[in-house]
Amino acid sequence: MAGETAIHNVSGYTSTNSGIREFTVLVFSDKGKVVATGDESLLNEHPDAIRIDGKGRTLLPGLTDGHAHLYGYGFLQQSLNLTGTPSLTESLLKIDAYAKNNPHARWILGRGWNQVLWPIKEFPTAADIDTVVTDRPVLLDRIDGHAVWANSKAMEIAGITDDTPDPIGGKILRDSSGRATGVFIDKAEDLLKAKIPKPDWDEIRGVYRAAFAGLLPYGMTGVHDAGVNIREVEVLISMADDGEIGLRVYGMIAGADDNLDQMKTPLKRYANDMLDIRSVKIYSDGALGSRGAAMIEPYSDDPENRGLPFFTTEELTGQAHKANYMGFQVAIHAIGDHGNRMSLDAFDAIQGGEPSPLRNRIEHAQIIALEDIPRFTELGVIAAMQATHATSDMNMAEDRVGPHRIKGGYAWRRLLESGAVLANGSDFPVELANPWHGLYASVTRQSRDGLPEGGWYADQALTRAEALHSFTLANAYAAHQEEYLGSLEPGKWADFIIIDRDYFEVPESEIDDIQTLETWVAGKKVYSAEDNE
Repeated sequence: MAGETAIHNVSGYTSTNSGIREFTVLVFSDKGKVVATGDESLLNEHPDAIRIDGKGRTLLPGLTDGHAHLYGYGFLQQSLNLTGTPSLTESLLKIDAYAKNNPHARWILGRGWNQVLWPIKEFPTAADIDTVVTDRPVLLDRIDGHAVWANSKAMEIAGITDDTPDPIGGKILRDSSGRATGVFIDKAEDLLKAKIPKPDWDEIRGVYRAAFAGLLPYGMTGVHDAGVNIREVEVLISMADDGEIGLRVYGMIAGADDNLDQMKTPLKRYANDMLDIRSVKIYSDGALGSRGAAMIEPYSDDPENRGLPFFTTEELTGQAHKANYMGFQVAIHAIGDHGNRMSLDAFDAIQGGEPSPLRNRIEHAQIIALEDIPRFTELGVIAAMQATHATSDMNMAEDRVGPHRIKGGYAWRRLLESGAVLANGSDFPVELANPWHGLYASVTRQSRDGLPEGGWYADQALTRAEALHSFTLANAYAAHQEEYLGSLEPGKWADFIIIDRDYFEVPESEIDDIQTLETWVAGKKVYSAEDNE
């Protein structure tokens, strides 16, 4: 048939609902849809197809990140990046250099600091930044996005004093004398962030362009964007209209208040399935690293602290009910076992104890009481986890929750065997965006240095097939897109990648080293490593 292309001589794999399907030929139409997969006999069945020799390389469906932050990732490409900085001293050197290199920046903004990686694992202070920048406000997100580090100038602009009360769902860290130190956790971040000048449309478009350009080389063809405000939605729609969205975006409205009220109705299958805005992101609690995750019992390493629930169960239920009533899927951020239980209780209440056709989700599903794990399946709640969180957190997670509760932590195998759907992602820029790191962590439960030997609680690891499924077809299901995305089956979009080694054959230790050679979206090559050398 006219207008077809056949990529042959490949080691092709695709996840399907009945397991992995292998093929050596992929045929797709000029409309960007898969026509067939199979062996070399397909070339005879499609004699007029344009032929591309795959040169024996491996071809997989395009990868989707099931929970990430596009704007945050793009912004990080343009701001101060402290990710991986090994000490407070090194962080201050980077802050100083960035400030000197950006003399016209009204605010010094950035992200990535993580005191857990520093020799002295204590939170930094405003006084620390004041040693290098005093003339302009400095505000820096922690790696997990659940705390900010400010200098005195930023606190002055925000009107923060030692007497400023903690907001509900937030905490201002204070020293032994009750003085605000300069670190603000969860909802307390808003006290300072409200003072940052808002970006205009062109700035937002530039941030998204930077994000798309950075992600396509990893073989990413889709992202579930976990928290977009109404201005960002408007820019994304405009970019979709102009053909500027480089990969498929499944957007989650940030909160069940003003953004949702302005959105009003879900946006489905927009611009040839490049854009969906049909989910609402709500928070139940904070993060484990900053001890903001809400726990049923106190933290093992902080006996006076149970974390920071953002809402009561009743309030959380009300927000989820509002969003569901408006036709939106609800995705609740839940990291602690109390946060997860609150979220499950909310879904139980609004769904009448049954699964919902809206396929509600829990984002992170990180520390779960063992008795709550079966409830994901009973309620049809998708567990949207991020594999690299386990390998990043393993240096502190058991300290936080102890040896019993950790059995329900990062418990992918227990969730999967209970019948739950696992959607996988990275939470970038909290973690690095490279999905091969997530596939590696899913299979090995090790750091990229191969530690610990044998894997951290390796009984909870995924097989390679399960891991690929979690980054492809399971993510499509989690976004109501499994009929047209997530696998290379006839009638679906021809979103695929060609990689430099066989994912199913290389040693586990090499999975994180896989390089994407080509990325295709809707039958069009949108990235080539060869062209970018």
